[in-house]
Amino acid sequence: MAGAASSSVLSAEDFEALRKFRADAYAPVGKAIDFLVERFENPPSLEETAAQVGMSPAHFQRVFKAGAGVSPKRFLQYLAAGEARRAMGEGASVLEASYCAGLSGPSRLHDLFLVAEAMTPGAYRNKGAGETIRYARVPGPFGEALMGATDKGVCWLSFIAGVGYARALAEMKGDWPAAVYVEDPAFVGPLAARAFAFARGLRLDRPLGLHVQGTNFQLKVWEALLRIPLGETATYGDIARALDAPRASRAVGAAVGANMISLLIPCHRVILSTGVVHNYRWGAARKKALLAIESALARPATTAA
Repeated sequence: MAGAASSSVLSAEDFEALRKFRADAYAPVGKAIDFLVERFENPPSLEETAAQVGMSPAHFQRVFKAGAGVSPKRFLQYLAAGEARRAMGEGASVLEASYCAGLSGPSRLHDLFLVAEAMTPGAYRNKGAGETIRYARVPGPFGEALMGATDKGVCWLSFIAGVGYARALAEMKGDWPAAVYVEDPAFVGPLAARAFAFARGLRLDRPLGLHVQGTNFQLKVWEALLRIPLGETATYGDIARALDAPRASRAVGAAVGANMISLLIPCHRVILSTGVVHNYRWGAARKKALLAIESALARPATTAA
């Protein structure tokens, strides 16, 4: 399994700002996004949002842009615009084209920056026995998250907001019940920094490894998710047809819901054929926020924002 690179539209100045961005500075960005997501139907002012994170409006704008990759204004514009429906057709066509061309061939559509290794069938049956998973709660541009990783790559990434740390940790351990768990922020921190850089549209210096476990069908669905580019969406039916299983939309939905690595395996880019955004573990509003940020990242601003 391999994933398409994000389409970076960020300036050298933006990249340098992110490179210098301290991990703990993500916290106010995530808090601000949570605040805006909760109130997206009646958006607060810049001053209100800045006050929520204890910053002046000017300083908040700089910090938000450095962390999320887009300004608060552009984020709210795309959040309100409902970009999911507009991007739906594009995602479907790219998904179909990627399967026709083959991402592993010379005509692949994108450079590859995510490399996913599937757990062996024996290890899958043993539910992680013999694996050591290092984990930590990490601040990120889209909210606080829980990340777990084996020596082969990231095996878990979930949001904490809305479910709480204890439940997030229990869910991770429930999916890998036989693994040994070690809380290790020093190991996880650098992985998280690279993961969040990728998620916000930056190219990585080297591929980021993912370590996944699932049935053969789940692995095929997750590979399809990796082929949906930044800023675009696809439907459950699009994925089913791409897998040559047009009647398997319901099974595709179950596999999408079983994804253990949010953001990086972008289950949030799958929506209903009507364009409705729903069925996200951390809430439809957060899913809309992710799609809004990605749409803004994938499309250069035409005016100052």
